[in-house]
Amino acid sequence: MFKHLLVPTDGSALSEVAVQMAVTFAAENHACVTGLHVMPEFHVLAYGIEMLADTEEKFVQVHRERAEAFLATVTKAASQASVRCETVATTRAHPYEAIISTATERNCDLIVMASHGRSGVRGLLIGSETQKVLTHSAIPVLVVRQSTQTGVVGEAGAGTQSTTSKSSPPHGFIIGRIQRAVTPARST
Repeated sequence: MFKHLLVPTDGSALSEVAVQMAVTFAAENHACVTGLHVMPEFHVLAYGIEMLADTEEKFVQVHRERAEAFLATVTKAASQASVRCETVATTRAHPYEAIISTATERNCDLIVMASHGRSGVRGLLIGSETQKVLTHSAIPVLVVRQSTQTGVVGEAGAGTQSTTSKSSPPHGFIIGRIQRAVTPARST
């Protein structure tokens, strides 16, 4: 089964759910976990040269502090479950590239990550890092997603029911690549 899980985190609540799911899975399968946070690259958006050094320094400091906090969550969860854990903070313009390269470099055999379910114009503009990992990675991916479930909810004593949308627990599913062997059919 899987023995080394990579868990990218962006610090979101759903990402924390993915961390918990990965750590639980790792504990049950005697696997180890590597937590990953990808920090954005600094881009010059100011015109004043005197502002650049100070701005870049502050930018890097803020993102390093965030990375440490996000990765501390992974370390704490793993420690509580007695799972061996390493963490990596790296800088890359495209997080999906860092996720795939870190998984490959560290010989991870499963990537566990959250999907925020962005769609429409927002999904087109922001893009989905999870979708990019799924598209470009040869390593299987467990996607943890918050789903919305529509159900019938009754009110006590009211005698009527209304349809409302309620949030259901996160769920995951594995999407991976499988090598197929083509075997010629036997004729009888």
